[in-house]
Amino acid sequence: MSSSHPDQRIVAVKPITVPAPGRGVDLQVKVTAPLSGQNLPVIVFSHGNAWSLDGYEPLADRWAAAGFVVVQPTHLDSRRNGIGWDDPRFATIWRVRISDLHAVLDGLGDILLQVGGLETRVDHERIAIVGHSWGAQTAGAILGARVFDADGISGEDFSHSAVSAGALIAATGTGDTLTPFAVEHLPFMRPDYSTMTTPALVIAGGKDQSQLSTRGPEWFTDAYHLSPSPKSLLAIAEGEHTLGGLAGEMVAETTDEDPARVALVADAISAYFHDAFKLDDSAWAALNNAAAAGDGTWSIASK
Repeated sequence: MSSSHPDQRIVAVKPITVPAPGRGVDLQVKVTAPLSGQNLPVIVFSHGNAWSLDGYEPLADRWAAAGFVVVQPTHLDSRRNGIGWDDPRFATIWRVRISDLHAVLDGLGDILLQVGGLETRVDHERIAIVGHSWGAQTAGAILGARVFDADGISGEDFSHSAVSAGALIAATGTGDTLTPFAVEHLPFMRPDYSTMTTPALVIAGGKDQSQLSTRGPEWFTDAYHLSPSPKSLLAIAEGEHTLGGLAGEMVAETTDEDPARVALVADAISAYFHDAFKLDDSAWAALNNAAAAGDGTWSIASK
């Protein structure tokens, strides 16, 4: 089932500054890559609220060991920038996050040049986007999802033509059941998935009860159910919001510490991308077979 290679040596380089005019704070990224290999596909990763390029090492390291180059920006909402809910800049951070991903995708060649000539080892035709939580909504915009305004009008298209696959982990559901706090502080959490046409894997935890919505854990499956095919859904029955601790070992907000669950999420995404990029369909086929034959602790649906 595993598409990882635990003996594969990887290297991480940080920080690399990416041009982002008008942002106010430098846009910096971390790149994690296998030491060897050619024609490497790329994953650009958008972190959850308050994190940074230093988070999500269990995912980034496992993807790099599986043969991906992983690029992780630090968004403005990172704890290290100290921009709280009441900061006037907070209201537009969701847009800056999307702009950050565009800047990384547009500047990918220059970023990779600063990692020991990595740009000659990358397959620029195979680029994927992944995000967790707020980062999943950010990544979804790159895949074609839009945002409804207060009047229910769908906003602009933020998609990027370089990206041909994605994965959304614990992605925001529709905005009609937001809690009063979310309505006040996070009014952009009204995704329109009807335009999200890029192939994507949606990952949702069956015990993920959001503090931002009055709906139950199925809220996090909207990105699958409301978007056009082709899509797949990995549902992890006992998973909570960090799916076992994606952001790191022993981090404070992990409520369901489970390294095997983190490995499942990482390997499912690797397998899905290898299939979507037409590199190798065996790991994704094996994962689907394992889900079908399994005990129901996790399942895969596709459309």
